[in-house]
Amino acid sequence: MSTEDNDQYSDEELDEILRRRAVEYQRRAEEEKKRKEEEEAQKDAILRVILTPEARQRLNNVKLVKPELAEALENQLIALAQAGRIQVPIDDDSLREILSRIAEQNKRDFKIHIKERGWR
Repeated sequence: MSTEDNDQYSDEELDEILRRRAVEYQRRAEEEKKRKEEEEAQKDAILRVILTPEARQRLNNVKLVKPELAEALENQLIALAQAGRIQVPIDDDSLREILSRIAEQNKRDFKIHIKERGWR
């Protein structure tokens, strides 16, 4: 037996190692997916309690256009409701008011300045 044989794996051993790794990665991905689905289900259950159906529909519409904003708003509403800092259930008018305040805070004022140059 040469030292080269001791330092290297056979093709079958490498294939088995790669197969095991692939199975492990797949298992982890499935666990992560399941965990995220459970978190979403919990979040949806809480939102069903703290939002009226009309407000939930409006939030879903916002989620279609601005998913990051909707995600942040959902998390904030849940935190405020759990802390008892907002009156529940939140109706559509209240949610609209919250959204308009957020839009006002995020409003950017753009100004375009044109400098005249003398081209020759």
